Amino acid sequence: MAVEFIPIDRDTPYMFPPCVQDYLPDDHLARFVVDIVDQLDLSHLSAVYTGRGSKPFHPVMLVSLLFYGYATGVVSSRKLEKASYDSIAFRYICANSNPDHDTIASFRKRFLKELAALFVEILVVAEALGLVKLGTVSLTDSESRIMPTSDGGFEQAYNAQAGVDVETHLIVEQEVTQHTNDKQEIEPALEAIGKLPAALGKVKKLLADTGYFSEANVKKCVKGGMVPFMAEKRQKHNLALTERFSEDPEAPQNATAVEAMQHRLQTQEGKAIYAKRKATVETVIGIIKEVLGFRQFLLRGLDSFQGEWSLVCIA
Repeated sequence: MAVEFIPIDRDTPYMFPPCVQDYLPDDHLARFVVDIVDQLDLSHLSAVYTGRGSKPFHPVMLVSLLFYGYATGVVSSRKLEKASYDSIAFRYICANSNPDHDTIASFRKRFLKELAALFVEILVVAEALGLVKLGTVSLTDSESRIMPTSDGGFEQAYNAQAGVDVETHLIVEQEVTQHTNDKQEIEPALEAIGKLPAALGKVKKLLADTGYFSEANVKKCVKGGMVPFMAEKRQKHNLALTERFSEDPEAPQNATAVEAMQHRLQTQEGKAIYAKRKATVETVIGIIKEVLGFRQFLLRGLDSFQGEWSLVCIA
């Protein structure tokens, strides 16, 4: 049965308010989100609808609503519903319609896996726009995992990971695991990077802090064609001038993968490259926590966490 969706009409003029196209300046983020979503293939979402009952809201509009909501820190379904009445940008996204919170919550829960799959497709769009070309990525985590707390107890959480391009600070791979140790995260990160489309380029360097270091992980990076930069222990800040500007040590002969990396991190070039890791981490985690205002997952269960983390990383 053919499905008849509620039309997405952003062009019909009104006496008051005016056409929704007049609501926002041309360079507004809401317009950018709509343009990006219009380039995505969402036919697999539309095909799920049966055409029975009342007209549903179009998946294109609901996806745009979720993407813009997560990009601006409005993530709960009730706040998204309210924003469709109160916010000019959200009224533009929703084409002057008002999806209720049950509809929004049900859509998000129903299509989490499909929405997560759009992550790579959006990266390809970013590449076409000249926004990303892979070269060097900082594995980072969102400080969300099963970990000891300051009072001697433990906090139950998932381990949310993100691989970030050093030059653009765009997240290029992400996953949620139940690993309590970041040493276990290199393998899934390398696997995710290996599945990225060739058009995005090839990762040549991988930066990670001491929590990810192990001999096995160094060897995995080398085997995957990447030059690893992983500190074996926490590094001191504000090094003495003599140490900061010392000459590069002589490269060891017949070095193992770990010995070669140790030497690399002692060179001026290696120090400069590794120094980018912290700046990349601070930018990404700062944006997620402070700009997007995302500090707590709304959903429960590993699959749901993965889906929602994908939405955060897309945003």
